[in-house]
Amino acid sequence: MVTKLFKNTTALLMLVDLLLINIVVFFVFEKVHQSLQFHAYISIFWLITSVITNYYKVYRFTNVYRLLKLTVVQALFFILGFFAYFGIFKEGEIVNTQFKTLVITLGSLALIKVAFFILQKKIRQSGSNFKRVIFFEKDDTAKKMIKLFQNKSSLGYSYLGFFSSKISEDTNYLGNEEDFYGYLKVEKVDEVYATLSHLKKSQLKKLTKYSSLHNITLKLIPDSKEFYSKSRNVEFYDETLKVLSVKKLPFDLPENKIIKRAFDIIFSSFVCLFIISWLYPILWVLIKLESKGPAIFKQEREGFNGEEFVCYKFRSMRMNNQADKIHATKNDSRVTKIGSFLRKTSLDEIPQFFNVLLGSMSVVGPRPHLESLAIEYQKDVDNYLERHAVKPGITGLAQISGYRGEIKKKSDIKNRVRLDIFYIENWSFMLDVKIVVSTVLSIFKGDENAY
Repeated sequence: MVTKLFKNTTALLMLVDLLLINIVVFFVFEKVHQSLQFHAYISIFWLITSVITNYYKVYRFTNVYRLLKLTVVQALFFILGFFAYFGIFKEGEIVNTQFKTLVITLGSLALIKVAFFILQKKIRQSGSNFKRVIFFEKDDTAKKMIKLFQNKSSLGYSYLGFFSSKISEDTNYLGNEEDFYGYLKVEKVDEVYATLSHLKKSQLKKLTKYSSLHNITLKLIPDSKEFYSKSRNVEFYDETLKVLSVKKLPFDLPENKIIKRAFDIIFSSFVCLFIISWLYPILWVLIKLESKGPAIFKQEREGFNGEEFVCYKFRSMRMNNQADKIHATKNDSRVTKIGSFLRKTSLDEIPQFFNVLLGSMSVVGPRPHLESLAIEYQKDVDNYLERHAVKPGITGLAQISGYRGEIKKKSDIKNRVRLDIFYIENWSFMLDVKIVVSTVLSIFKGDENAY
């Protein structure tokens, strides 16, 4: 129970902090200056600045000095944002309880953060909430780390043993490289520590790919000549022990999931209220006048984690038995006149904003495919299934890069998957904004590649 409670402290702390901020403002701050606008502003400002300052990035090996530094930096940002609101929206008004509100809010937030930090260490010392770790090869630095894990139970690491190409009589020796991957398939392992000085490039590549696919955190122990890159973070476990952490994918971080979902809901709500509300009845009449059948076409597509969902579109074809088996092609006789216009302007995708609100899709992401076609694509592209790591989107990086419409050759699907995976590995909020803007601009230009 305790382990599950602290499995995702980031989301829990974020929720507690937001609740605390709004409670203090509600009970301490002057009622005359309170409004839904102010509560929304201060909550969103806190979330955005906490991402910028890495306020919630507190790890098992984080020391008290870094914890205090994070708290002070976040507090300074919050104070600036607090006063900025009144400078922008309440200029010239006298506010008497600002100082009192800030002191109580920031003091309470700091106490909660320190209390969580101490409580987690106590829980780990009692034998709960441990990370199960193994070592791949072992040098002097690795030995120091193993000793640190064994002596400091408050860090919360359970050392299981090590693997090495050299046979060892050590009681913690678990086997060679072949045994290593077999062990990972059978035993639950949270983190793997690999010594770079003993690894070949091919071994490192295989290890990185395996750990990413199986949700295992990979930590690399460097030698003095080791290079650092954007894909690795330098972490200090104590004053002398340095480790390179292979960065997690953006969507492994809960704050990014929250930001993306919030954007999906806000943007989709806007489209539904101000565009679909009047456009739907017009298109419904035009579609029905030209051909028989429902205006909305429902089709099962592959979604998040490969699970199927019902995808909505404005019907652009005459009713036929091949719709669930074959994508539209250039000069396809099944496509109606209004359907051709809908496809070129992407208006046929508009109902998918309802999918976004329901949570089965996102505004931006890899396009969802038919299951029958996806099986064929998997044969041509080795890492095709990695697309399922995120929700499918109405538009995506591949679509604004020119890979839209009919898939004529293997290189088409390979390039789409390549761009989809690049998007997943390099996601940012601004990238989503750029893709949405590019999609809107392409709609006004008309896309000849859409059939």
